Amino acid sequence: MISPLPPPEEARCIAEREERERVERERLEQKDRERREDELNELRHLLEVNQSAVKAWEAACRESAKWDRYRLCDGSPNPAVQPEINAFISLWKEDPVGQIQPLLQQCAMALRLTDELDLLVREEPEPSVAQMYQETRLTLQNLIHDKLLQATEEILKSAKEQSDIETGNMQTVVRDDNVTLCLWANLNKNPRFKGHQFKEVGMGFELPKQLVTSDIGVRMLHTRYDHLSDLSRHARVHGRRPAATEVGTVTLLAQTPEVAEDGGMRVEGKERGNPQHAEDEPQSLRTQGKKVSLHASVQGQGREAQTETVTDRPTFPGEGAESVTDTTNVHVVDLHQYTPLGGVFYFDVFYLPPQSVTVNGWEMRKLLDTGLLVFPYPSEQSHVHSSVAGRVEESGAHSSPPVGVTVRLPESVVFLEEPQVARWDPADQQWRSDGVSETCYQAEEHSLSFQMASFSAFTLLQDSHANMPFQSWELRPLGQDSAQLTITAALVEVSITVKGNRCMLQMERARELTPILGRWMNLPALQAAMRRSGINMFVNEYSEKYVDVHAKDPLIEHTAYEQMALVSSAFAFSWSRWNAQCQQQHLVLQVYEQLEAGPVPAKAWSLYLLGAQRSHRLKMTEWSAAFSPELAEGSEFHSTFLHMLRDGVSAEGWARVNHAHPLYINTVQALLCSTRVLTFS
Repeated sequence: MISPLPPPEEARCIAEREERERVERERLEQKDRERREDELNELRHLLEVNQSAVKAWEAACRESAKWDRYRLCDGSPNPAVQPEINAFISLWKEDPVGQIQPLLQQCAMALRLTDELDLLVREEPEPSVAQMYQETRLTLQNLIHDKLLQATEEILKSAKEQSDIETGNMQTVVRDDNVTLCLWANLNKNPRFKGHQFKEVGMGFELPKQLVTSDIGVRMLHTRYDHLSDLSRHARVHGRRPAATEVGTVTLLAQTPEVAEDGGMRVEGKERGNPQHAEDEPQSLRTQGKKVSLHASVQGQGREAQTETVTDRPTFPGEGAESVTDTTNVHVVDLHQYTPLGGVFYFDVFYLPPQSVTVNGWEMRKLLDTGLLVFPYPSEQSHVHSSVAGRVEESGAHSSPPVGVTVRLPESVVFLEEPQVARWDPADQQWRSDGVSETCYQAEEHSLSFQMASFSAFTLLQDSHANMPFQSWELRPLGQDSAQLTITAALVEVSITVKGNRCMLQMERARELTPILGRWMNLPALQAAMRRSGINMFVNEYSEKYVDVHAKDPLIEHTAYEQMALVSSAFAFSWSRWNAQCQQQHLVLQVYEQLEAGPVPAKAWSLYLLGAQRSHRLKMTEWSAAFSPELAEGSEFHSTFLHMLRDGVSAEGWARVNHAHPLYINTVQALLCSTRVLTFS
């Protein structure tokens, strides 16, 4: 049996061991300082070469797209050529509305033109050119809305000829891939009428008694697109990168419907009560710049040196962004926090246009030049009566009861939680949550019923950050220029496969996601498709305000994503529980060199600590009892994560890294930057 050392001898051994460790650490730190400049220069060169290749490819793609658009002969104007698009707008504006199906085809072409204008704005042209594109897009959107309103008027004019024999009223449904138009005309005026269900499209309404005996027509128009949220004061400017120089806020004048002499509201021409109405000619979009700066303290010479490797990097989502949300009204929907899904439902009631009568074999119709007139409900008299009645009898019945609405949830959207309803306020151009009551969500039937105080456009909302923070994540290589990012979020698990510059979404089969599952597309297109479908895994400049995260230094985080993308063909990366427990200036993640596809053995991972001055492999493991920054045996310090990984990589693995395509590297980096897994996990 070996007897323990006496206390003085034990203390001396401990002191000698600590001294050897100190000397060895100083030697390694000195070695790192001596090669720091060379490592930083090498990393900077790699990033610059890749970035130059990506920019050259993007420029070539833009030129090719321009040439393809020039050669396109489908009868549509080129939205980038102002005379062509202006001529199209002028001719279509003067074209009278005829058959509904040709009109829907024209609207579909106009929608494609607005999408093209969106892409042109994203290319960040000169400010004057970008403003011209935005004005043209807004004019097209308003023209589409006006044409659908004119089509509604034409159908209601002939309601008598299309009346149903059983009910005596007219009900019809017209739809295509972009819109569903449901119209009902009250011809019978049956006082026992309650409401109508358009069963084939899953929409319906219930009317109060004041309306069932009136000459009215009800319209339920569902557009799969959303042209209203862009007008909201809380919507972020579409197509602008946050904090590059400015974040603009589009300001539009609200159009208030004018009350006609007979009590209706004019909604034709410049008096048309269009909630997104603009002048016939393109109007100016006044933008007020809001400076956003990156507040990231850079400490120490090491960090200054490492941040030099990032040249013209895009601003990180969430870096120093200032919220412009108006908190003075709790009922105003914050579109930084909530996302409208499934498009917009327009719910309107109009005075029924004069119907034709037959006299001595002649069909006669009274023609009005007022266009469709909005039926005022609730009326001003009802508001006054309700105010007085409320003071006399608090629990008295409403003089203008609410109207009932039933809608089937859009088939192309996954609602992870019970959807919320917001109505559109045309005066303030905002989505609001008040005026909606008695909401009933039928999950099995995928339907939602509620009551509204008035007729108004409405949309369905979902928390933009319902899946955040993430529970875990893993980025695994699948071969040369191929990798898969798997994120286990709060409600779903999502896998995004990257191959070259294309991405593909994979997750548990859902009927709503059929159009996008298993399809290869570029990353921006995939991000937009996932957001539209209700599966949002991407952060924005305001996400840190709504998600409880352990903030990390944005410069260190961005540099980590750059270097992870460089080696992602040969190395797997994974979430570590220690990342949330270390300081803001440090990142901890698990790393493993993986050359064969498949899951990584649990004990094969190694922990790495990334900091401002240097990176190193940790002696501890993911299952250690406490965190320790102690350097792993046989390892060294390096100024960059890239050189740290190169120390122990195999020849085959490093060959993969050297042959990685710039477009693949750029796509993986963009995916990591848009999900920010190191902060939002």
